[in-house]
Amino acid sequence: MMNVPLSQVKLGDKLGEDVLTPHGGVLFHKGKIVTSRELDIMQAFLVMAVIVDSPIGAAVKPKGDSQPESNHSKQAAASPLQDEYENMVVLLKRAFNQFTPGFPFPILDIRTQLEKLLQQLPSYNVLTFAPRSFNEDDYWLHNSVACAMTSFLIAQWVKLPQKDWMQVALAGLLHDIGNIRIDRSILMKPTKLTAEEQEEIQRHPLIGNQLLKNVAALNDGVKLSALQHHERVDGSGYPLGLDSSLIHPYAKVVAIADIFHAMTLNKSYRKAVSPYVVLEQIQSDSFGKLEPSYVRIFIEKVTQFHNGTLVRLSDDRVGEIVFSDAMHPTRPWVNINGKIINLSIERQLHITDVVR
Repeated sequence: MMNVPLSQVKLGDKLGEDVLTPHGGVLFHKGKIVTSRELDIMQAFLVMAVIVDSPIGAAVKPKGDSQPESNHSKQAAASPLQDEYENMVVLLKRAFNQFTPGFPFPILDIRTQLEKLLQQLPSYNVLTFAPRSFNEDDYWLHNSVACAMTSFLIAQWVKLPQKDWMQVALAGLLHDIGNIRIDRSILMKPTKLTAEEQEEIQRHPLIGNQLLKNVAALNDGVKLSALQHHERVDGSGYPLGLDSSLIHPYAKVVAIADIFHAMTLNKSYRKAVSPYVVLEQIQSDSFGKLEPSYVRIFIEKVTQFHNGTLVRLSDDRVGEIVFSDAMHPTRPWVNINGKIINLSIERQLHITDVVR
């Protein structure tokens, strides 16, 4: 047996001893065969080295590679989704910074890049995606790009006509454009807003609608989403206090995506919240606030294929999702060292982090 730095562990190696989390929990048991999944997880837990028992991965990696590439390097080098995502953030930032009323908005460039990004959606996982490069000062740009991807998926899931899918994605991308006219010190303020500052923030939907109204390539749904994404189906939203019958379907989609990503992305004044905690919040908000049929389908879809996902619970234990109950999609069964934790019963626990 050898103590091997994680960067030199090969696919197919067998662990000679249990691998522990920083808090002493068992991440992987002795005898586990290392695949790319195990490498990802150990890297996420900052494991520096492991005991390797029987390196049987020679058939997995060609001979002659005396300096195997680290898993982190492979991820960074081969992620078309992340590449196009970052290109979209850069283009959106430039477009917003240069936006001047009366001058053409670069909607063709934006749509072309958005199409490239959406082509990578087969690699996009709503619950586990995180930007490879993230500047918290650009939070709202990341929120916009993530909303575009998620809104595109929701549009399909709720069976909006196919002709609407790209426009819904543009609605998600541009919903917060009104923020370019809001004082940045208010947008980034780490403490509670004053009544005057809150009133200023609540102007951004009206401003956004005005900025987009003359962009001919956008349909009315996109422009109304900029105006209505903070409206709520019970009439309690802003800026107009509209009820469900007056809120455009695009805006109902974008509202769900916006809440999800606003809470699961880091801000300069607040750390990201667990996606499962956010889903529970969205689920509770569906009673009177969000379109309930859209919320139900969204939660069903994003939790549907997550058996095998490694998660951290609120008591800091790490386990693997082994069963998702359709009646309680945000509270799956989790296997922790051979013990099954049914979160729909053990309500004092919840998932705080998706490891992978």
